[in-house]
Amino acid sequence: MKKLILPLLLLSITISTAQTNQKIYDIIEAVSAERIQNDIQTLVDFGTRNTFSDTLSETRGIGAARRWIKSEFESISKDCNNCLNTFYQKDFVTKEGNRRVPHDAWIVNVVAIQKGTKYPNRYIIMSGDIDSRASDTMDFTTDAPGANDNASGMAGTIEAARVLSKYKFENSIIYVGLSGEEQGLFGGAGLAKYAKEQGWDIIGILNNDMIGNIKGVDGVIDNRTFRIFSEPVPPTETERERTLRRFYGGEVDGISRQLARYVHKNVKTYMPEMNPMMVYRLDRFGRGGHHRPFNDLGFAGIRIMEAHENYTQQHQDIREEDGIQYGDVIEHVNFGYAKKLTAVNAINLASLAWAPPAPKIVAIGGIVEPSVKFKWDKVEGAVGYKIYWRDTTSATWDYSRYVGDVSEFMLDGIVIDNYFFGIASVGKDGFESPVVFPNKIMR
Repeated sequence: MKKLILPLLLLSITISTAQTNQKIYDIIEAVSAERIQNDIQTLVDFGTRNTFSDTLSETRGIGAARRWIKSEFESISKDCNNCLNTFYQKDFVTKEGNRRVPHDAWIVNVVAIQKGTKYPNRYIIMSGDIDSRASDTMDFTTDAPGANDNASGMAGTIEAARVLSKYKFENSIIYVGLSGEEQGLFGGAGLAKYAKEQGWDIIGILNNDMIGNIKGVDGVIDNRTFRIFSEPVPPTETERERTLRRFYGGEVDGISRQLARYVHKNVKTYMPEMNPMMVYRLDRFGRGGHHRPFNDLGFAGIRIMEAHENYTQQHQDIREEDGIQYGDVIEHVNFGYAKKLTAVNAINLASLAWAPPAPKIVAIGGIVEPSVKFKWDKVEGAVGYKIYWRDTTSATWDYSRYVGDVSEFMLDGIVIDNYFFGIASVGKDGFESPVVFPNKIMR
């Protein structure tokens, strides 16, 4: 086993080995606030996109909206030599037993898949919600423009497809508009179940729900901060895994939390003007989003959204009361901010789609020793591996060391008790997989 002797100085400073790639900067520059604005306006102009609204009209309702989204994906595909496979994925829901369902209906998602050249069955997903709602979620006829919630996330997803369709990736990317979010996360549940049935290997889902508001109901105005919500560990973990966590740690190191850390690190590297705020919660207090159905089935998934919500502009009929303007209208959307959060998604989709798979097995040892030992399984496409570690109270991976194309290593002079550790695989262009927290103990 190779040894790496680290000077004690490294215990108090961050090791920076970040490599940057010009293609990521090009992707950031290519995102257009004007196109995002135009797409939000188009979605708003459908009047209402309530999941149970008109499906036959060409100008109003959820049917017209989803047909337009599909046509946009098809237009993007035409421009990239048919690089997107676009289709509807749908499930039927009934009124019986669903208190937010006014009548039986099809929940229709719009899916566009950009197939990877090397790992076509490995997918990183970006989602936005198609549907909107008025004050009463059962009211499917009243105007509900849903400009920020969630035309902003849907427009960002379409724009990411426009930008990333110009590139080829080893892993597949899915851009999807999900329906039925306001009535019970039906669209996400349907697509997650479909992914399971199809045997998709999902790297993770980046769920975008409200990425266009910069002025909070508390009066704070902030066009740089955004939140990344992630659950600590998967709900599908076994009793044995729960028991091991009690003795070896990992309470905040599940696959969704590693995806959140990946996004945080990438943004700090390529968009240092932004302030990614990791929130150690599945979602906002007592509320939910379309990444949750994926989490429920054991897939990694996070929610990316604005930092400061304005509740007078969510789930509200358009009106004025006591001098307050209610309603989710386009005048409240900041398109420059939506552009920034779209770029956040795009660079992480690209980085993950260009990265090799992560190691599946990572073993760690070093009990009552002045060193930490690692073994992991090599993966196809990796030219090397990077060991990450952090203080047990730190939210982010603060130290790292590239160790080359090996499958075992020893960090000498590091006491295993005082840090958490993980391994990432590194591709030939420097793109990394998410960090894998140790899942096996070496004796």
